[in-house]
Amino acid sequence: MGKTIRTDAVKEFFEAVLSLENVDECFDFFEDVCTVNEVLSIAQRFSVAKMLKENHTYLEVAKETGASTATISRVNRSLNYGNDGYEMVLARLKEKQK
Repeated sequence: MGKTIRTDAVKEFFEAVLSLENVDECFDFFEDVCTVNEVLSIAQRFSVAKMLKENHTYLEVAKETGASTATISRVNRSLNYGNDGYEMVLARLKEKQK
């Protein structure tokens, strides 16, 4: 089996993320922890997932997000064969907007 993210260090990091109380704290924390490009890449993947769930085409997603077709394909694979993390978060955000 390959690498896993389920390590004590990652668990501690996720617990730190869960301790953040608002978007401003998230900005402060992630600006310290990640490079600007890392945060932008993660945000781009999230935007790609959202658009794919809304049934946009790869071409539309690429044009709107600037993501490569390789990135779009990886996100699509996660949507279809992953752990349903995108699905869970997108559903919660949709419910929160109601």
